[in-house]
Amino acid sequence: MCSGRCAKSPPLSHAGKQDSVCVSVCVCVSVCVCVCVCCWYYLTTTPCPVLYHNGAAAASEVDSIMALVSEFLGQLTLSYGSEVEPRFPTVVPVRDFDPGRDAARIDVAIKTKGVDEQTVIDILTRRSYEQRREIAFEYERIAKKELVVALKGALSGSLETLMLGLMKSTVQYDASELKASMKGLGTDEEALIELVCSRNNEELAEIKRVYKDMFKKDLEKDIAGDTSGDFAKLLLALVQTKRDDPSNVVDYEKIDDDARSLYEAGVKRKGTDVTTWITIMSKRSVPHLQKVFERYKSYSPYDMKESIRKEVKGDLEKSFLTLVECFENRQLYFANRLFEAMKTKSAKEKVVTRIMVSRCEVDLMRIRTEFKRQHKRSLYQTIAEHTKGDYQKALLSLCGGDD
Repeated sequence: MCSGRCAKSPPLSHAGKQDSVCVSVCVCVSVCVCVCVCCWYYLTTTPCPVLYHNGAAAASEVDSIMALVSEFLGQLTLSYGSEVEPRFPTVVPVRDFDPGRDAARIDVAIKTKGVDEQTVIDILTRRSYEQRREIAFEYERIAKKELVVALKGALSGSLETLMLGLMKSTVQYDASELKASMKGLGTDEEALIELVCSRNNEELAEIKRVYKDMFKKDLEKDIAGDTSGDFAKLLLALVQTKRDDPSNVVDYEKIDDDARSLYEAGVKRKGTDVTTWITIMSKRSVPHLQKVFERYKSYSPYDMKESIRKEVKGDLEKSFLTLVECFENRQLYFANRLFEAMKTKSAKEKVVTRIMVSRCEVDLMRIRTEFKRQHKRSLYQTIAEHTKGDYQKALLSLCGGDD
């Protein structure tokens, strides 16, 4: 795991403090790894008395703990400056997985008079995408019918939409939602902004590839055909994925130049040089932009978000604000989107479904945390109050627990 020395450090006799720090860091990492491994061993080998009373619910909690331990171990291998982000899912692979058994249970549930939605929900919302794929394969073998076709025939409304969404991978789902946002006469700009402006470079590159595979069209061409003006220019600049990779070298001169350029292109002048804003916000790395926005305050009497509200309107304003909010804290952005979608008595189910399905295997655990911190109530409680029926049960299962 670690030899106790950094690869580039000089011999111990000459390294002095540098080696001491290196050894300390390695020891700390080693201790963390040991603790995690011990937790893993304990959880996988020790019978838990709670399981005898709470059954599947307790097993699900153990699975969540195991996922977090596994996630931490995985993060230790990430290099500084990488765009790969740690994952904090609420839906994780279930242990003792038997796809044949799950497929048979779903087959019985669908054939039951009136449909046993609860069984379908319990299985599909508590399995990872890879496990759902295996279930679909076994279901087709048993029932001689595709699971997606069977679900369409058995379910309806928002529950059907959610379950069909779960039968896609995260990137397939994003690509499908983008296609749906540009389908027909009107464009769903709200969905388009959320999906393009909240995804990072790697995610957008993968979405473009899958979009082409699924629909035999280029995402850029579809966006260009459905949007116009500066709004189109910004979205196209983002999906071209020309954003700089994060660096562990901080370029203070470039930070200052970009902050000043944003100010001079907006608040300082009459009218807005939108092209400069688009260039900087679509090409600079996220850590760099975070520092630019801090530096920006030394030039402008307004912060970046206030400046955006003063300088541009409509879809362009929403897009720039989404970018800045995601640069600052992407999980808080999604938490706020969920909160806004459930402010009224009846939820905006399209928005809620899209976020819950697309983030449940990515970072929904952290979104839950940000939701509770920002809004002083749990996401679980909010969903319970603003949704109902089997759709509510499915959402609560994806949520993974109360906070």
